[in-house]
Amino acid sequence: MEEIAVSKFKATCLSVLERVRKTRKPVRVTRFGKPVAEVVPPSVPDRPNGWLGSLAGTGRITGDIVSPATGDKEWDALRR
Repeated sequence: MEEIAVSKFKATCLSVLERVRKTRKPVRVTRFGKPVAEVVPPSVPDRPNGWLGSLAGTGRITGDIVSPATGDKEWDALRR
């Protein structure tokens, strides 16, 4: 595991966090050579690989989807 001094971590915090996220390798933060904290990558990805098709199989058809929802007499365009 890579170790980094707390002073260097403070100066390069964002780049260290990004490196941990990309490489998935933890970093130990030390102060005077003794461990203070460990920066570890998240256990689950923050989003799925793709959003297309993510809702597949969640919908349900409960009635006729071909015929109109209302009768012909209720349409204003058909009234004369």
